Amino acid sequence: METPTARWRRLLPRTPGRWAAAVAALAVLVGGGTWTAVADDGPPAVQREDRMLRPGGVPIDTSYFTAGGSGKRPAVLIGHGFGGSKNDVRAQAEKLAAEGYAVLTWSARGFGKSGGAISLNDPDGEVKDVSGLIDWLAKRPEVELDKKGDPRVGLTGASYGGAVSLLAAGHDQRVDAIAPVITYWNLADALFPDGVFKKLWAGIFVTSGGGCEKFEKKLCEMYERVAVSGKPDAAATELLTERSPSAVADRIKVPSLLLQGQSDSLFPLGHADAMQKAISANGAPVSVDWISGGHDGGDNETSRVEGRVGAWFDRYLKEETGTGTGPAFRVTRTGGIDSTDGAVLKRGASSDTYPGLRSGGREIPLGEGTKTFRNPAGSAPPAISAVPGVGGGLSQLSSLGVGLSLDFPGQFGRFESAPLATSVHVTGTPTARVTVKATEGRDAVLFGKVYDVSPDGRQQVLPSQLVAPYRITPDQQGKPIELALPAVDHEFDAGHRMRLVFSATDLGYASPAEPATYTVTADGPLTVPTAPAVTTAAATLPWWTWGLPAAALVIAAALLLTARRRTATPAPDPALTDVPLQITGLSKKYAKSVDRYAVRELSFRVEKGQVLGLLGPNGAGKTTTLRMLMGLITPDEGEIRVFGQAIRPGAPVLSRVGAFVEGAGFLPHLSGRANLDLYWQATGRPAEDAYIDEALEIAGLGDALARAVRTYSQGMRQRLAIAQAMLGMPDLLILDEPTNGLDPPQIREMRDVMIRYAAGGRTVIVSSHLLSEVEQSCTHLVVMDRGRLVQAGPVAEITGSGDMILVTTAEEVSEPLAEKVASLPGIGSAVRLDDGRGLLVRLDGATTSRLVADLVRLDVPVTGVGPHRRLEDAFLTLISGGAA
Repeated sequence: METPTARWRRLLPRTPGRWAAAVAALAVLVGGGTWTAVADDGPPAVQREDRMLRPGGVPIDTSYFTAGGSGKRPAVLIGHGFGGSKNDVRAQAEKLAAEGYAVLTWSARGFGKSGGAISLNDPDGEVKDVSGLIDWLAKRPEVELDKKGDPRVGLTGASYGGAVSLLAAGHDQRVDAIAPVITYWNLADALFPDGVFKKLWAGIFVTSGGGCEKFEKKLCEMYERVAVSGKPDAAATELLTERSPSAVADRIKVPSLLLQGQSDSLFPLGHADAMQKAISANGAPVSVDWISGGHDGGDNETSRVEGRVGAWFDRYLKEETGTGTGPAFRVTRTGGIDSTDGAVLKRGASSDTYPGLRSGGREIPLGEGTKTFRNPAGSAPPAISAVPGVGGGLSQLSSLGVGLSLDFPGQFGRFESAPLATSVHVTGTPTARVTVKATEGRDAVLFGKVYDVSPDGRQQVLPSQLVAPYRITPDQQGKPIELALPAVDHEFDAGHRMRLVFSATDLGYASPAEPATYTVTADGPLTVPTAPAVTTAAATLPWWTWGLPAAALVIAAALLLTARRRTATPAPDPALTDVPLQITGLSKKYAKSVDRYAVRELSFRVEKGQVLGLLGPNGAGKTTTLRMLMGLITPDEGEIRVFGQAIRPGAPVLSRVGAFVEGAGFLPHLSGRANLDLYWQATGRPAEDAYIDEALEIAGLGDALARAVRTYSQGMRQRLAIAQAMLGMPDLLILDEPTNGLDPPQIREMRDVMIRYAAGGRTVIVSSHLLSEVEQSCTHLVVMDRGRLVQAGPVAEITGSGDMILVTTAEEVSEPLAEKVASLPGIGSAVRLDDGRGLLVRLDGATTSRLVADLVRLDVPVTGVGPHRRLEDAFLTLISGGAA
């Protein structure tokens, strides 16, 4: 398992080095420092001085970077993340130096080779060190000065380094611009939100610092006091607040670029919102950027972030007035998957003004009533949302429909909306008005969250895995109060529901150990911010968006000509009238080949209501089979019957077949609705037979139908293509790689589309390489290899899944720990794998959800949980010629 220190270091901004290795290693003393030259692919070369300074009386390890030239230049200080050192930001420092800055990096007190104890950015400690470093920069001959002793200087850094950037701007008027990344405004609010102790992150905070003994004594004592009691006291809150940027809110008056992470349960988006409000109120320029990643992982968009930070400093340090600094507000949204490398594609949405967290509020009615639930004794087992340190591994459980978020029966109350008539994009903080009561005059400690629930109710997704804690005191109970939910950027599709949940426990937080009963009454709708001024950038239009419609006309003409020449069709088979598809003895040779077959002696049958997955490696014959099924090519032997009718090119029964081929093209200047209308008109069939509204309801495009297709994301274009295939509500729907180009949430949406379509008694055939997705969405499988049928049948039969669960772990599981798992209620046995890095668990009454919760409680370093034999295993066995 990744160590906490390594995890924190990974969160720091890094740029893939365009720098070559050091071309010279001159061991010369320059004022007590070591000088090194670092070569770029071309000039200018970057020099580095390493030296130990004592700006605040404590030895601080520094590196100073400059490039060639004799002119004056602005300076930049780059701080590192908690648990790291100056070495973590070297690449960014070299890049800025090559772009004309004098750059100074340093290891903060208690980290790297620097001395002193960690005092969490104490104004008399780490902040004083920064002012001393600015003093040192003021004496450098190459650094530009605003006046004597006052260098032109900016600060940036991630997390811990971002906070000291804000603090330095508040304490030292010589700072000219800042760009803090994924950092905090008030550390007390971060670790004690609403008076609830964030115990897991606090523990990681201390551990990644090297242990409590590495901290200033009173900080160590404060942490141990709160960790034992499980509840922060006034002294703890005051101690952390006085070392937070919020303590100098009225003194930060410099241009500030605030980059905050969406995937961040440590320092959520509300911290950047508080920064923006305070700094802009002081009259300074402020821009806010919600990046994709954060302390919980994900893509920290390093190259883009560093590029924007560089532009910010070019504008406000170099005073290059023509340099664009970007919009006042920007948020990263996913827009599909690159088919070349599988990377998630991202697009920015932006606004010329910062919308805040409650712009464009839309009221979503919730089910009424009062919910009663309990906080269990010892607050265990706890609900699970984000799990710092193991969240990345547990997220793989979504393939089981478990996901990272779990709520235990009797420990939560929920309120649910009706299915959404249109999609709703939430950008900001939802709010709910509720009345809360607790037994025996105690504090009620609750955790609020809003789930995105699929139309069938079987899947729920917790956006960014975020929850909001609340401590509701007795004087607040019994009367309506407004509670703010986590700030997110998330689209709820039409047909989905919003589910507001209040839980009595959460794994990441400390809940009261005493049992208590809570009642929660919803006093109104859920209000969600839609930030209407924020617009998503249009996706780049590939050539085929224009070219394929023309190609489609050519194909249509060819099909018409073929239809006129078709030969006599065999008589219908009355016994197969209700059978969507039966293939018998189907064979097709490769062109100009006597004995090489693309498909050979293939036979299988598909019934109504099935979602059939057609699987096989490349060259298995899947595409050839689908082309014969759609009447595009003629088999050499055998036959295909759809509802008893033999398939030939232009066969009338093909009107009951809808097909989607990857890369469907649309006219980008027309709306989605207009594209579908135009397509249906081209078929020459009556408008009333299109059932456009029904197809669109299943595809779930909502308000997007009225927009031009050029504004669609990849996922929306894919759904529009599916809707086009559904026009006329065909009884048999054929989808070839429908999830190509979609990101994980969009793949889940496509799964919902297929399941909903088949639920109406229709049949879906899907060809896909995503075996985990096929395993979740399909009821039956046909596996092909080298043109032949290998196996056909229900998914469960082919996978052989049952009560055996495979648990993989990041570390070796000890025998005593395996015995503890085996003794859990509802567990029949737990056997260590041969390499020790996992368990084979037999369920005997327990559910997978309960097993996951118990494993987390026992500190088992889980990286994955799944059936003992996954579809992938079965598939590989089948195509390799082994027994099924």
